[in-house]
Amino acid sequence: MSTATASQPQEPDQAGSPMTLTADRPAAGTAPAKRPAKVRRRGRSSPLVTLLTHGALIVASLIALFPVLYIAYISLGPDDNDYLHPAKIFDKMTFANYGKVMNDTGFFTWFGNSAIVAGGTTLIGVLIAASTGYAVSRMRFPGYRQLMWTLLVTQMFPIAVLIVPMYYILSNLGLLDSYTGLIMVYSSTTVPYCAWLLKGYFDTIPMEIDEAGRVDGLSPIGTFWRLILPLARPGLAVAAFYSFLTAWGEVAYASTFMLSSDKYTLAVGLSSFVSEHDHQWQLMAATSVLIALPAAVVFYLVQRHLVTGLTAGAAKS
Repeated sequence: MSTATASQPQEPDQAGSPMTLTADRPAAGTAPAKRPAKVRRRGRSSPLVTLLTHGALIVASLIALFPVLYIAYISLGPDDNDYLHPAKIFDKMTFANYGKVMNDTGFFTWFGNSAIVAGGTTLIGVLIAASTGYAVSRMRFPGYRQLMWTLLVTQMFPIAVLIVPMYYILSNLGLLDSYTGLIMVYSSTTVPYCAWLLKGYFDTIPMEIDEAGRVDGLSPIGTFWRLILPLARPGLAVAAFYSFLTAWGEVAYASTFMLSSDKYTLAVGLSSFVSEHDHQWQLMAATSVLIALPAAVVFYLVQRHLVTGLTAGAAKS
């Protein structure tokens, strides 16, 4: 009888012949098998890349925040020349500049004027841009492509070129030194960009929604107002935010077209603190902080729609 060469017992297979069972562990004298290397999932960065990315973002955030924080710090200095020695402000910080701006200047008049102009520009500009973008997105009328390119071309002219003909037009219309004239000027600036933005957003809304509205008996205006605009809320939020910021902080048009001191906006009133013979940088800094607060509030109200509205029209135009 022959001796078995394997340590495992032999079992017959289905054909009746003996079958040797191999052991799971490696044979003596052989190296153990290496575990497969851990594969990084697609789209996931290495720890080093993640660390460098976060570090770069932190540095970029600090660079962006530094001017804002510096202006807020300068606004706490009580003297006119504290901006020349910012290190000395820390020992004598005070909020007196804010009280002086609100009590001893025309700040609230400027604020009211800016609110009227910015609110009117936002309302009129977004309404015109939305109707224009929807018409170009849904309707194929003669010259619709030329219309959008014309709107784009108007954005290429600098303010220095436009300010003289606009002054002449407003003067002939009797709209100088009026809220209506300034709102019209700002709307002409915001509508082209917002129309392109909203046109790209309307392109992402399915045409079937318009067809369903017509089946239900809605007119084109009714479909636009009741069905499309609610779905375009993120795009409208971006357009409104852009229109508001354009009118809220603009200086060149406002200082040229608003001739009366009681019609000054915040940006124009801000420049009154620094002149050839007088400079009150601490008051100017305090006013700058107060001007930024409403813009920050508006940004907070629409920020959840901003990313969606800015990227919605990126894949389709």
